[in-house]
Amino acid sequence: MSAIQVDTTRLPLLPHELRLPAIARLWPEFAERADKEGWPAARFLSALAELEIAERGRRRTERNLAEARLLPSKTLENFDFSVVPMLSKARVMALAAGDTWLDKATNLLLFGPPGTGKSHCASALGRALVENGFRVLFTRTTDIVQKLQAARQALQLEAAINKLDKYHLLILDDLSYVHKDHAETSVLFELIGARYERLHADHCQSTICGLE
Repeated sequence: MSAIQVDTTRLPLLPHELRLPAIARLWPEFAERADKEGWPAARFLSALAELEIAERGRRRTERNLAEARLLPSKTLENFDFSVVPMLSKARVMALAAGDTWLDKATNLLLFGPPGTGKSHCASALGRALVENGFRVLFTRTTDIVQKLQAARQALQLEAAINKLDKYHLLILDDLSYVHKDHAETSVLFELIGARYERLHADHCQSTICGLE
């Protein structure tokens, strides 16, 4: 194997060229520590790689939280379970892990009168799922129905539904506010039906609906 020519003067530039921002920011500090403590090369490289992976995960979560459009400040930590004693906190926390029910594309329905925290619970559950690596979209049902109706009129309904495939979970808030005419219920059921039919796809999709 031919010798590799190493130009250490380019080291500050290489992480940027390789699109490794965490390593670009932290390598001098870790290099100094490695020199002082006598780290082997494998430990030094592993430490930098782990930091880059952690940073990418953090940025991915931030992006997914931004696109999820969740209700601000609504978390499971500040949800008052005592207001709805029939709702099992343990069950909700288990759902927040997201593994089993999302893998099975299971849908959830949240029933209750106004003011009992359905939207808070749904949004908080969505936030927990995003933090656990899932992609979520929170939307008022009337908003998404209007978008799908416009897509149908433009003969783009299938494409519009397909764009929602990137989300593991759709949270449809205030489902009962949708008018009961055929046009609105039709696109809504087409959306839910299409996601259900993708049960055996590479990634499954579930839906949470809030009802009063």
